[in-house]
Amino acid sequence: MSKTAILEIDGKKYEFPIVEGTENELAIDIKSLRGDTNGITTLDPGYKNTGSCESAITFLNGEEGILRYRGYSIEELAEKADFLEVAYLLIFGELPTKSQLEKFHNDIKAQSHVDEDVKKIIDGFPKSAHPMGVLSSLTSALVAFNPSSVNVDSEEEMYNAIVRILAKFPVLTAWAYRKRVGLPLDYGDDNLGYVENFLKMMFKKPSGEYVSNKVVVESLDKLLILHADHEQNCSTSTVRMVGSSHAGLFVSISAGIAALWGPLHGGANQAVIEMLEAIKEDGGDTKKFMAKAKDKDDPFRLMGFGHRVYKNFDPRAKIIKRSADNVLDALGIEDPVLDIAKGLEREALEDSYFVDRKLYPNVDFYSGIIYRALGIPVEMFTPMFALGRLPGWIAQWREMRLRKEPIGRPRQVYIGEKLRSFKDISNR
Repeated sequence: MSKTAILEIDGKKYEFPIVEGTENELAIDIKSLRGDTNGITTLDPGYKNTGSCESAITFLNGEEGILRYRGYSIEELAEKADFLEVAYLLIFGELPTKSQLEKFHNDIKAQSHVDEDVKKIIDGFPKSAHPMGVLSSLTSALVAFNPSSVNVDSEEEMYNAIVRILAKFPVLTAWAYRKRVGLPLDYGDDNLGYVENFLKMMFKKPSGEYVSNKVVVESLDKLLILHADHEQNCSTSTVRMVGSSHAGLFVSISAGIAALWGPLHGGANQAVIEMLEAIKEDGGDTKKFMAKAKDKDDPFRLMGFGHRVYKNFDPRAKIIKRSADNVLDALGIEDPVLDIAKGLEREALEDSYFVDRKLYPNVDFYSGIIYRALGIPVEMFTPMFALGRLPGWIAQWREMRLRKEPIGRPRQVYIGEKLRSFKDISNR
């Protein structure tokens, strides 16, 4: 027998079905609410208690610290898969066979060329332009160079569009960085893997040979996997909302990049390093700042600890902590800011105030440490996040279009003025 929920308004009862997900999540299906009740809607600022869709891509249980892509635990994927395998899994629903993965990678390499006219667009930005603004603009500009709309009912057209954005996005991300630091634009090397080639495009100097570091490649690969999707967050919901108007893949992802830019979303790891820099400038006393973080009357906030979704621990943080330690050991970095980070981490994991409240270091804390150790400037942290999140955005857009979901159109409760007469300007 199916479950239902009863809503009573002014003595009249309305019955709504309860939807149950495969992981026993329950949701009241209220799509008939407004029609059944003659105009009543729900009010849920931030959509904290509202499901916008049914999705088969990512399962997240914040209370128990669980994150799974298509049923596979994030722990197992980070240990056994590479980023392109995870991208394929998220987008197409299953892990690729060896031949599927080889074709996927070869097709991506074949589409990695970015039209030379895009360089003219980059030239129009000042060096001071934030890389996220540049990346969002360039991604949107890809539409001009690929003007035909994607027939979502054609598997071939859908696949080709997916391959194109996966191929060109790392190039655009690397170019946004090189523009910022004044390096000539680089196309990389088709003989390298996806992540290794991205690092080469980022860091190769015009007068020298690029030598990759296996520990760095593996750590970045894991970090991209951990960021690949995270259910219906702000940027992902934006991609689905924009795509619901039947806007194309590239422009929908451009909108997602803009949403990710905010400090409450993708900018969190940048905020971590800025906090560490501020502690260093103040003298580097971590105990002082841990005390400030515990003081309710102090405006200081400890960035990179706890998570608004994970109420226990961030499962991604446990994985990336090991990578952060490996990178610091492999590169032999001596950096007082990273020393402060290690001090805060140690104290938070031992301090009962933080332990009792489950304020553990999260993925943003460790990703910021890795990026700084690699010499990536803070303004590039969010573009790196975008590169990781790209497969999730693609998967969510594809799922939304294939499910033929209706255009997103939230309701509101109007609290403005009632009807009033227009006043001539001389009487105002």
